[in-house]
Amino acid sequence: MATTPVVGEVRRVGWTRISRGVHLPDEVAGSLACRARAWQLVLPAFAVITHLSAAALRGWWLPRTPVELPFFVATPRDLPRPRRRGLHVVRHDRPPVAEKFLGLPLATSADTVLACARDLALLDLIVLVDGALRGGDCSMDALTDLARQPKRGAPRLREALRLTDHRSESAGESLLRVLHVVCAVPVEPQLVIQDGEGYVVARADLRIAGTKRLPEYDGAYHRDAAQYERDRSRDRRLRTLGWDPYSYSAVSLFQTPSVILREADQALGRDHDPARLDRWRDLWAESSYSDTGKARLRRAFGGNS
Repeated sequence: MATTPVVGEVRRVGWTRISRGVHLPDEVAGSLACRARAWQLVLPAFAVITHLSAAALRGWWLPRTPVELPFFVATPRDLPRPRRRGLHVVRHDRPPVAEKFLGLPLATSADTVLACARDLALLDLIVLVDGALRGGDCSMDALTDLARQPKRGAPRLREALRLTDHRSESAGESLLRVLHVVCAVPVEPQLVIQDGEGYVVARADLRIAGTKRLPEYDGAYHRDAAQYERDRSRDRRLRTLGWDPYSYSAVSLFQTPSVILREADQALGRDHDPARLDRWRDLWAESSYSDTGKARLRRAFGGNS
């Protein structure tokens, strides 16, 4: 089976067109790394992979981006700009720094975060930075230093860093944490819970501080029948120990966040105030998790810059 890209007018069945004169076998066309190697065949040597393309290659958590997002590269401003359909070029006054990753020239992790900060909505950026921190590709200190610099994207990065947490273990967990935090619900991530004999029963996504309530994100992984049974067994053990696990899905986050806040208010013993959700709703509306935010990204990346 062919697995490598070719340059030339290939029109046979079984090939996917990446760009003009560049094709990949269908079997590997869904792999971003393979697509990146195909792009390398027609890009100048000074082009560096950046932005969401670099973030995806590094395995960071991404916003719900439109499927037709382009391939992102950075180039020096004083050199010719490559022009190809499906390519988004970000030009810099100084030559972008590259490092090898999977044999590809990627922008450094810090530069990749900053490039994303120029275009992403705040909630999307928080998720992405959590993923970068979780993977160990960036440190909080390095990003804090970068956010202090007078660069485009730095103000948005400063905002994001106030709401990021390296302990997050999934994008959904990050979203659930941010909802609680912006609604003035204090939470502790990744609480390790042990029984009376010191055995670890669970590591909870979140704990509402000062309570026994454990809000947790229930992603698609938990829909598997075997995993579902393990989760319910775990929850029963937690309740036996006096803990109160509450699971929420993406539907809860984006369609019925008032339920999450109401139950958090109940756990804290305070009056329910729907106005606390205003900040969350603003973040959601601007992000790629809403149709409006997704359309904004599509428009932003419709051409070269």
